[in-house]
Amino acid sequence: MLDVTIYHNPGCGTCRETLSILREKGVEPRIVEYMTEPLSRATLETLISAMGLRPRDLLREKDPQYETLDLANPRWSDSELVGFMVESPSLINRPIVATPTATRLCRPPITVLELLA
Repeated sequence: MLDVTIYHNPGCGTCRETLSILREKGVEPRIVEYMTEPLSRATLETLISAMGLRPRDLLREKDPQYETLDLANPRWSDSELVGFMVESPSLINRPIVATPTATRLCRPPITVLELLA
C-alpha cells in the first residue's frame, strides 16, 4: 500500500475532491486536519522545501487575513511568512499531499494523480 498523507481541511471543496480521487484509486491516506492539528514550523518548512516552493507560493490569497496582514507586501521575509501560516493555518493553501517520493500542492485536485504514477 502506498504511504500517502494529505494535509486536509474538510471544509474545502478542493481538499474533499482530492481525497475522493485518492480513495477512487484505492489509496486510504493518513489525513492531517491541519486546522485542528496545527503544523509545527519545522513540518511546514519541510513541506515547503519538499514541494520546491517559497513560503509566499503557499499563501492562500483568498483568506481574509492575507489582505488584513498585507501579506502581498514584499517586506515580509520567508521566515515571517512561515510564522504567519503557523499561527493562522487558514493562510496555508491546500491540499498538500505527500508520499515517500514527492510532495505537491494539489490544485487542481487532479494533480494528485502525478503522485500516484
